Parts: sequence; C-alpha cells; structure tokens
Amino acid sequence: MWTKRSLWLVSTAITFGTMAAQPAYAEGEPAASPENDIVVTGFRASLQGARDVKRNATIIQDSIVADDIAAFPDLNLAEALQRLPGVAINREAGEGRRVSLRGLGPDFTRVQLNGMEVLGNVDSPQDSRGQGTRDRAFDFNIFAAELFNRVDVRKSFSAEQTEGGLAGTVGLYTARPFDYEGTKVAFSASAGTNSLTKDFQPRLTGLVSKNWGDFGILVSAAYSHRQTRETGVDTYRWRLNKANGSDISGLTQEEQDKINSGELRFARGNRLSVWDSTQDRLGVTASAQWNPAETVHLTLDGLYGKYKADRFETHLASRGSGGSTWLGGGQTFAGVTYPNSIINDIEWNDQNEVTYLDVSGAQTATETRIQKTTNTFKQLVLSGDAEIVPGLKATFLGGIERSSYDMPVDDHFYTEAYGDVISDYRGGSYSLVNTYGWDTSDASNYHAHEIDMNQSFQDTAFDNIKGALAYEFTPDDKISVGGEWRRFKNSGFKRTYNDALLNDFKSGAVSADIGDYSQVYTGYKGQDWVIVDYDKALDVLGIDRGNYLTSKNSVFAVEERTAAGYVQYDWNHQLGSLPFRGNIGGRYYHTDILSAGIGTVSGANTPIAVSASYQGFLPAVNMIFEPARDLVVRASAARNINRPSLGSLAVNGTVSVGDNGELSVSVGNPALKPYKSTDLDLSVEYYFGKVGSVSGALFYKTLDGFITTQTVNDVPYSQTGLSTDLVPGATGNTIVTSFSRPVNLGKTDLWGLELSAQTDFTFLPAPFDHLGTVVNFTYVDSRYDYSTMYSGGANTTLEGLSKYNGNVTLYYQDAKFDIRGSANYRSSYVYSAAPITSSLGLDQDLSGYAATVYVDMSAHYKVTDAIQLTLDAINLTNQHERQYSDSTKRLYVNTRSGTTVMGGVRFEF
Repeated sequence: MWTKRSLWLVSTAITFGTMAAQPAYAEGEPAASPENDIVVTGFRASLQGARDVKRNATIIQDSIVADDIAAFPDLNLAEALQRLPGVAINREAGEGRRVSLRGLGPDFTRVQLNGMEVLGNVDSPQDSRGQGTRDRAFDFNIFAAELFNRVDVRKSFSAEQTEGGLAGTVGLYTARPFDYEGTKVAFSASAGTNSLTKDFQPRLTGLVSKNWGDFGILVSAAYSHRQTRETGVDTYRWRLNKANGSDISGLTQEEQDKINSGELRFARGNRLSVWDSTQDRLGVTASAQWNPAETVHLTLDGLYGKYKADRFETHLASRGSGGSTWLGGGQTFAGVTYPNSIINDIEWNDQNEVTYLDVSGAQTATETRIQKTTNTFKQLVLSGDAEIVPGLKATFLGGIERSSYDMPVDDHFYTEAYGDVISDYRGGSYSLVNTYGWDTSDASNYHAHEIDMNQSFQDTAFDNIKGALAYEFTPDDKISVGGEWRRFKNSGFKRTYNDALLNDFKSGAVSADIGDYSQVYTGYKGQDWVIVDYDKALDVLGIDRGNYLTSKNSVFAVEERTAAGYVQYDWNHQLGSLPFRGNIGGRYYHTDILSAGIGTVSGANTPIAVSASYQGFLPAVNMIFEPARDLVVRASAARNINRPSLGSLAVNGTVSVGDNGELSVSVGNPALKPYKSTDLDLSVEYYFGKVGSVSGALFYKTLDGFITTQTVNDVPYSQTGLSTDLVPGATGNTIVTSFSRPVNLGKTDLWGLELSAQTDFTFLPAPFDHLGTVVNFTYVDSRYDYSTMYSGGANTTLEGLSKYNGNVTLYYQDAKFDIRGSANYRSSYVYSAAPITSSLGLDQDLSGYAATVYVDMSAHYKVTDAIQLTLDAINLTNQHERQYSDSTKRLYVNTRSGTTVMGGVRFEF
C-alpha cells in the first residue's frame, strides 16, 4: 500500500531520473532551437535569478528571486520558503507563519531584513500551539510577500556573518530604486474568498520608483484584509481516572471493575471548536539611494508593518469535575441541584484509552472567547560602502528596530448546561463524533458560569551598528576585518483575573440567566450551540474590565548587549587546474545580559534583577571547487551558537516560604549559556540550460547545551543567584528545599540529506516544451534521549524535526500565459517532548503533529506588456492540521481552514 512517504520518494526519483536523462547544455548555450526558444520572464526568470545567486555564493545557500515588484512567487513569504530544500513551515488558518530549517525549530533560524536582524513577536490563536510564546522566532505573517524581491536562505556560516541562528539565516530584501531604470510605477489589485469564511478579501500593492542619475527614491505599500476560520475537534489532558461519583450501576460487572481499577484513561475534556479571525495587514517600505561619488554608495531603507487581528473563538465542550470528561458532575448552582452523571455505555482500546462514552446528565460548557491583537514593526537602516584608496573598501550598517505585540483583550465567558451526550473516538486517531440528546441551541438550558479576563503586552527593541574594512592585496585575495555592536531588549507584562463573578453566579448573588445576552452560534457545520454577545453581557452585568485588571503580573525585561569582531580571508585561485575559491576566518563575541522582573516573594510582588555574561570564538571555513564546467563542489566547517529563548532568560518567578519555614524558589535563568554547534556541510551542484540545476547536500551538526527546567532539593540559597534581601533573615547558607530553573543540559547529533532540481522540459515536443519542474527532498534525523532532561521522558527525535520534507512544482509558461501547481509534504514531528503530569499521574509523554500535504497553484496571463491577470489558490485540498497527544497518538486537535482563491490584475508603467 502506498504511503505519503513512498509517493514522495518515487516522485523525487522519477524527477531526478528525468534530469539525468535529458541533454545537458553548457552555460550560455541555447536550450532549444531558435524557433522554439523560450523567453526567460516571469516564474522562469525567478528560477534563473535564484540559480545565479546560489551558484555565485561563497557559502551554501538557496534563494528566491522575484522578477519584479508584486511578482513574488507566493502570497506569503513562509509559503515561498517551503519550496526550498531543508525548509519546513507551520501554518495557522492555512497561512504560513514560522520557518524551521534543517530539522531545527523556528527559534534556531535567524531572520534578517536588509542586512539587519529581525526580532519580532510570535503569536498563535490557539493555546495548543503556544499562544503568545516569547522566543526568537520570526512570524512571517506580519509582512506581505509583495514587498520583497529576494529571499536568501544561508545554510553555512562564515566569520563575517553575525553569530546565532545555528540552523541558518533567512535574509529578506525589499526593493530599492537602483533595482530599476528611470521611472517605475507598478500596481496590483486582487480579491478573493475562502471556502469556509465566504468573505470578501481585498489585497492591494503599489510601487513608485524614480531615479535622477546618482540619486533615487522608492516607496511601496501593501494592504490586505481577510477573514480566517479553523474549525474542528480537540481534546485535552487524557488522564487515568475512576468513576469519580458517576453512576455506573447500569454497566456490566466487567466494565464496572475496569473503571474502578483506575486503569482507564479518559480525556479530561473534548470540544467542538471554531477559531475565527478578522485580519488587516499593512506594510510600507521606503528606500533612498545616493552615489555621491563613483566609489561611494549610500542606502537608507525603512519599513513599517502592522498586523491586526480581531479574534473570536468558541467551543461546545465537556466540563467534567474531577479532571475527566463527564465523570461526576453533580453540584448545586444558583439554587439548582444537578445530580451526578450516569454512564450508560463505555468502550476502550488496547491502550486502555476510552474510545466510546455514553453519558446521561453530562456537564457541558460553551465558551465565548474574544481577543484583540496588534503586532507593529518599525525598522530604519542606513548602509553603504566607500573605496578609501584603491583596493581598500569600507562598509557599514547602522539601524534601529522597534516592534510591539499587544493583546489588550483576551476574555472568556463560559456558560454551563447538563444533558445526554455520546462521545465516539472509534473513527481513528484524529476522530471525534459527539451526539447530543438535548437542544444545545436553546438558551434556557444554560446558565452563566464564569468570566476570565486577560491582557498581555510585549515590546522589542533592537539597535545594531557594524562596519568592516576589506583590503584586496591582489585581484584574487582579500582580507576583511570588522566589528559589530548590538543591543536587544524584550519586555512585557500581563494582567489576569480568573473566575470573575464565579462565586456570585454560583451563589445566586448575580443572576446566571443569560437570556438577555445569549446568541445561537451556527458557524460549526452540523451543530449549533449557545454563545453570548460579550459586550452586551458586560453591559447587562454592569462589569467594568478596569475594575478587575488593575495589577500587573509576569513582568519581565531581558536585555542583551553584544560586541563582536571578526577577521576573514577570501580567495579565488586555481588548485592545479581547478578553480578554487572560498573564505576562512574567525569571529569573537561577548554578550552581557541583564534580566529584571517582578517575582512573587511570599505572596508579594518584589523586583528581581540578575546579570550574567558569556563569550566565545567561532572559526569558519568555506571552500568551493569547480572540477568541471558547470559543476560546483562546496565544503564548509564552522562553529556557531544559538542564544537561549527569552522566556528562559526572564528572571521573574516565585520565592515562597512554607508553613514550616521551608523555602522554595522557581525563577528564570539569565546565566544560561547559548546552544553550541559544530557544523560540517558538503554540497554538489550541477548547472545546465537556462534554468536547470541538480544539487545534493549532506550536513552534520553536533549540538550542545539544550535547555530544560531542572528542580533540585536542599541546596544553599547562594546557588539561586538571587539577593538575600528578598527573604528576611536569609543568608547564602540558608537551605532552599526546592529550587527550579532552566539549565543547559543535553547533547545531540543531527544529520541530513538535501536533494533539489529544476529544469525546463525543452526536449519535449510543442506545446509540452513549455513545461518545467522544480523538486526538492530533505531527510533529517537526530536521536536524543529526552529522559535525561524530563522525568518520564522518552527517546525521540528533536522537537520540530520532520524527518521527511518535499516539494514538487510543475509549471507551464509561454510568452503570454503561465500556470504552476505545487505540493508540499511535511512528515510528522514532535511539538513538545516535555511530559505533562498531574496529581493523577502522567497525562502525556509528548505531543506532536501529523504529516501534511499542502497543494497550492498560481496562474498569470499577460494581456499586454503593461497589464497582467493573476489567479492564486491556497490549500486546494483543504488539508487538515492534526495534533496528537502522547506517543500513542491520541486525538489532541484536528482542524481545517478551507481553500482560499484570489483573482487580480497587475499594472506596470
């Protein structure tokens, strides 16, 4: 039986076989007879430009090049990057968000914009995907792809590169005036809809560029508005449990004995779920270039991005007491007594996981969740170069960057009801069918239960200055010396008020009748349920959010200051008869860290501040051989680092004194050292025809310094690194009963293979000679014993590592029309290897994602040289996103987001 992996392996083999079977052409020779020659424009021009960048690079890299503004080959940067070997992405509501490179998660990939590092804030609409995560990963959703004309993915390291991002570096480049001759005006407009939201989605892009000899100015902007929807089923916290008070007398004795044994694992909750979002994205770039002299070049780049999302989330969920689905449930609420539930029927599988549950009097909840989010990004970069004397050139870059992520509203309103429910998981690992024996759309069946209110705010600041002197002492030899200074600061806080009015609703002091503000939600196919009009509910209940959200918590501020310097020698010679070029050098860095926050000390908020530093030296060598014409062999070796996540460095936490005087400390750890890696790379590339190439790469990394939370007992207070002033009477010798903090622990080896190819099928008869293909395949593996880090952990692959990634694109292009379709495969991967435990035992040993295949297409028709019609379709197969819980792969989340289709027109003057 064919599996997805088998199909990808076969398709890759066939494509590479086709590459080998067709005739080879020397660079610059025609790929077809003159009458059948194909003009290289559009998508082909992008492929050719990307191939030339890759071939001329002095490191191992892949690129994407747009042949013109608003002509980037995808609607989203992340979706474009997944077409490169070694790159995998995650998606939210069908749209690409973050990039993983060569098996390492998004936190290990550095992103640069116009030469300066980009440090944005990551967010997800779903808690199961790490909502509001503080890390170094970049969210590609904030920028429209139309604003960029080139993206580089640098996979090997050289001394002149800024240290960090040990998986690699993604370089983004916006358009500049000298990219065009004279005056350039371009405008594109498109609109479409999604099969689930059925909304109107406009998308506008414009560019104006003008050059006056040695001076030019360019301004571009992009705006889009869309609605997204993810809908599906999910569960949480599968736990060992007993009857917990439910009436099981109607079951067989065998079933009763099995439940009472405590061997069965029930989902603590399951839900029918919808995540809606209304999104507005605005991006503006401006660039000025000036060449005041023939040997002096100056560029000023600015970028502003704003991504706003108003979210609505709702669920029809179980609310079982005692931590398990629909067990127990009896209570008195607002003067009404509800008896415990009755278990009518039950089934379980070989893993003792309950797969079928028929319950009478099941405690059920609906959730109405409102979120308002704004992500704002600003960057200004001045760069340039000047030849001081013949052979001696100075280059410099200075820039500032500010970004903020605000969520002023993150509120939940829960209602509650009781009725008969059947939960059936027997349709497979990611299946759940709930059958309700009562009217879930009748507001009279519900009462108000509780309100939760939250706010969160994050700010990021980044300042960067770097410069270098490069001296060419022969036309083929150059030595460079450079330095860099960087300041990075990330800070934020939350305000939280849980269970607002819960006791008042329960006691009857405040009416739990929702009739005045209830609504019926009809957006979930096949099932309606009651939600609330949240603003109206607050008005009816007389609630002022400001009265509840009055104090800050989770306050943090992490600041890094880094000074670095490097020396690098570049050469371009002959090794015998072989062209031989490359570079060798070393980079030194020193980083100081200040971490400050508000810790909870004996129940009171107390400022905490801790400083630390680290330094190191990173050697690197890159060698490029050309053993034959159009054949390039690259080899590289380097050391690199990846700085710890921001959440781990934040020092905020708790210091508590127990009733018997025992002292417990739980804090972040600014003394964490960076991850370290030793990288070895080998790449072989063959180029032919106008756009053709075949390449293969092997890579190997040894990684050291993985971070996990470690708890130790009975240690001196001096080991916490905190001031003794925080605890009255404490000294450095005071014993801390329990001390928890992140630490560097663990090593692993990672290795992999990348294969890629692209070609025109010019050897086929017309009209098939206008066809072409791009294909890549990546295999990555790493074995790591997480049990050394986590109690109850297991041997597993690294978090975020998909062993198999592949992309196949088939395109057709003639002088007027082009169309292409792409299928991208990502195999399953572990999302979190950290076990989750409770008082009832181990809930799960890990969680992860199932494999996906996303299919997208794009088409263009040139009406005239100045007018082009466009059509794009994203997620044609309505691919499900499936998350699993535990290594047994129990259902966690299973959602779909629909197909998006966009049509438009592009004008160029």
